[in-house]
Amino acid sequence: MSLNTALSGLLGAQQGLNIASNDLANASTTGFKSGSARFSDLYAAGGTNPTGQGVASQFVEQDFAQGNLQTTGNPLDLAIQGTGFFVVQKNGQNNYTRDGAFQLSPSGQLQGATGSAVLGYGVNPNGNSNGILGPITVATSGQPAQASSKISLNTALNSADPAITSAFSPTNSSTYDRSTSVVAYDSLGNANHVQLYYVKNPASGSAGTTIPNTWSVYAQPESASGNAVGSASKLTTLAFNSSGALTGGGSATLNVNWKNGAANSAIAFNFAGTTVGAQAFAVNSTTNNGYAPGTFTGTNITKTGQVQSLYSNGQTKTVGNLVLASFINNQGLIPKSANLFSASANSGQPVLNLAGAGVNGSLVSGSIEQSNVQTSNQLVELLKYQQAYQSNASVIQSEQQDFAKLEQVA
Repeated sequence: MSLNTALSGLLGAQQGLNIASNDLANASTTGFKSGSARFSDLYAAGGTNPTGQGVASQFVEQDFAQGNLQTTGNPLDLAIQGTGFFVVQKNGQNNYTRDGAFQLSPSGQLQGATGSAVLGYGVNPNGNSNGILGPITVATSGQPAQASSKISLNTALNSADPAITSAFSPTNSSTYDRSTSVVAYDSLGNANHVQLYYVKNPASGSAGTTIPNTWSVYAQPESASGNAVGSASKLTTLAFNSSGALTGGGSATLNVNWKNGAANSAIAFNFAGTTVGAQAFAVNSTTNNGYAPGTFTGTNITKTGQVQSLYSNGQTKTVGNLVLASFINNQGLIPKSANLFSASANSGQPVLNLAGAGVNGSLVSGSIEQSNVQTSNQLVELLKYQQAYQSNASVIQSEQQDFAKLEQVA
């Protein structure tokens, strides 16, 4: 019996050595989770004060504690700050990993180090998640131009400016109070301009009648080279109340034939937020939904997992949303090669959410998670199992010597 007992101890020590050696070998493996051998004692069924019959290996417990984050500066490197696993797929099989050292394939597909496709939700044309899980492919082709169809302009007008009574002319500065210019892209991506002129209208009306405070806005389209395109025309009349807030005329459409081969433009102007007061003239803000053509310059991934293509024209395009998986029992996950885990009946089915949703942590771009192996602890474990192995080997050797003596006596 003592031979079997020592043999069980020898096998248990060997398993402990294997696990400690594997942990030490993966001390520099991205996202690696260390393991610990778990054992149970053995006793014969029944009897009083039975003698132990050795040890049995129960399972290998994975330590899912987060490793330290290492900054790499590579925008495709991702680390999970908190809980969760990346979802990757190869040969139709979904697996889970903490290794976020990703790269782009020649076709632009986001992949793990072994070529597994990184999964996420696709996006609708407006860039919002569509909830359909699949591989994420980054758009690496150029981005075509988009003509300006909406321009917002918020200005502060000076109430002390004089009212203008003469007919407006863009070439005569005495016929307008203030002017400014906004960029208007055409369908070819040319950065044209629209020169805007603000004219304070004279007061009108009989005594005792509320006189509206109005400003006329004239527009003069200009080509990218600075030449006027057509004649200046009245775009709208802005009306303000006695507090200087805009009450009317805040939107208008300018139709332009750029005369350069581009499509005609219909630009919707929005002057919301424009005010009149005792203040210097200023442009507070302007927005424009048009842009020139752009070439692909790189990829960005946000802390919530939005995968974005970046372009030389300053635009970004969301192409997908990474998902993270969580499990009710991480210890039920089955370790596999290449820093992967697979789900099992013991782990439960994966719960998929965007980063930062549910129990999932957030993402740190430009960083990777290091192995959580504590080298000093594993060296102590290694020595412990080496001593146990040698001790049980000595017991077996003594048993063999005893058997040899018995055979000689017999």
